[in-house]
Amino acid sequence: MGRLRVGLTGGIASGKSTVANLLSAHGAQVIDSDLLAREVVAAGTDGLQAVAERFGPSVISADGTLDRPALGALVFPDPAARADLEAIIHPRVRARAAELERESEAEVVVQMIPLLVETQQQHSFDLVAVVDLPVWLQSDRLRQRNGFSDDEVSARLASQTTRGQRLRAAGLVIDNSGTRGELAAVVDQVWRLLWRRVAVQSSSPAAG
Repeated sequence: MGRLRVGLTGGIASGKSTVANLLSAHGAQVIDSDLLAREVVAAGTDGLQAVAERFGPSVISADGTLDRPALGALVFPDPAARADLEAIIHPRVRARAAELERESEAEVVVQMIPLLVETQQQHSFDLVAVVDLPVWLQSDRLRQRNGFSDDEVSARLASQTTRGQRLRAAGLVIDNSGTRGELAAVVDQVWRLLWRRVAVQSSSPAAG
């Protein structure tokens, strides 16, 4: 069989992790860039050393781990600082994701990347899948999930690309405006579509 590489993205509180878990249950290999972003700056890594060199000892806890609240307070309001942090983390995450892909035997590999469009990775995959819902519903779910105020919700949404920009990058849109059960049914259909794509790739002359 061939391999289908899927980039999975969506805005904050869109339900990306739920979709990824459902796809994993079907048999996809899921690579979560958020988890890798933590791994590459774990205690003792060169990534954490690079963060400390750029942002100072105040972002390192007494136990030698990254003090995420302290780092967030520095980079969230400062686009230049955030760009510096991304320059440290993103290349390491991509290298680790590529390593995990090479080790995987799965026919469908899903990389879950919240900032896929923002980092212009939409052309790096066979298919980009966007988990989508109306902005008002996304805002409501973010308030309920995180307890954010209206201003905090607005700030988080403004820090990401727009819904329209994500949809323009999408080869596949996964609607998450309904219930968990409705989403599971949508993902069942998505899995059948992905598997058909694998079969087509496997039967094409290029696959041989």
